[in-house]
Amino acid sequence: MADAATFGPVVIGYDGTPSGQDALALGGSFARALGVNAIVAVVHPGPAPIGIARVDAEWVADRHRLAEEILDEARQASPGADDTAGYRIVASPSAAHGLHDLAEETGASLVVVGSRSTGPEERLFAGSTADRLLSGSSCPVAIAPVGARNRQLDKLDRIGVAYIDTPEAHHALDLAVRMAQASGASLRLLTVVPGEAEVMPLFVGAESERTYVQAARETYRTALDHALAGVPPQVRATGEVLTGEAVETLAELGPDEGDALVCGSRGYGPALRVLLGGVSSRLVRRARVPVVVVPRAS
Repeated sequence: MADAATFGPVVIGYDGTPSGQDALALGGSFARALGVNAIVAVVHPGPAPIGIARVDAEWVADRHRLAEEILDEARQASPGADDTAGYRIVASPSAAHGLHDLAEETGASLVVVGSRSTGPEERLFAGSTADRLLSGSSCPVAIAPVGARNRQLDKLDRIGVAYIDTPEAHHALDLAVRMAQASGASLRLLTVVPGEAEVMPLFVGAESERTYVQAARETYRTALDHALAGVPPQVRATGEVLTGEAVETLAELGPDEGDALVCGSRGYGPALRVLLGGVSSRLVRRARVPVVVVPRAS
């Protein structure tokens, strides 16, 4: 288990939309909980490599002015936060690229973005910026559910961890432990085991199904207990084995059951990058609570 370490700032992507306001609310909550500064960033298009120089320069200048207006909105939306928040305008080919570069430049611990504003209330629906960040960020990425701006996000009390005995889940648990140590939150490790009808064909027989599922539950419970034994004693942690389809079960967790859900990313692809697997890629589009996706370690 990783030792507690100082967190870097929380980078918040803000675009002046309700989705950006959700990110601002969640990012501010994370920054306060971890005891770090927030950096609110507005990304605007930079100069195109090919084009008519004068027209391109005028257009870029206009985008920069608009970005300044949007950043002023962010300042007004976060009264009293100037002592702990920085505000940046970033020129980049895309919002995701600009946020990624800013995170690397500042040594950020987390990048927070909003969900697509057309998503159902209190559900995640990752938009294009989130999708692109999640396809290759070297920093953990948090997605704010639609409507997060309307919630009470004063504290980080309970952190859920989607856990199974894999290296990716171990990295997610390491981050969750560090977040708990910094914030005083408790951990809730969650393993989801399929129900009987989901794992065996009908012709196998009910008794064989029950035997198989019971053996699976015992195996997962043992792995969960082992993981809990490695959590530092000062961190309150519990573990549960739930039954159902993994994404559906985790997506139904509500705000009253946790303040965030941390999960790992796919076990192949570029090291030190987020690369979504089957569970995490669907979960960020359906979860009711903020989801933090952790990149692979080298």
